[in-house]
Amino acid sequence: MDYKKTNAPLNTTVHDLVKMAEQTGNIYETVAIISQRANKIAADIKQDLEVKLQEFASLTDNLEEISENREQIEISRYYEKLPKPTLIATQEYEDGLLAFRNPTREREDM
Repeated sequence: MDYKKTNAPLNTTVHDLVKMAEQTGNIYETVAIISQRANKIAADIKQDLEVKLQEFASLTDNLEEISENREQIEISRYYEKLPKPTLIATQEYEDGLLAFRNPTREREDM
């Protein structure tokens, strides 16, 4: 899912954990699934931001040469306004967009 086009809320919202845990049968497993996805989203966002900001990087680290760059500030503001990775991952889970499996349950069922 493209995190830029998500319909996740920008603010923290209250969720019914019992209802969210219906898919897995375990609240802790649900939280683990969401947290793993949130970590992946955070890494993707960080990598994307670093690539975009790399265009503005200077080869010298002289404090006197550091100047504000309007495009760089706008890119940073855009990423600051995105929903947090945990909110995006929670929305993906609620929308049924996350695929997950539990290998221990699969072994027990055999």
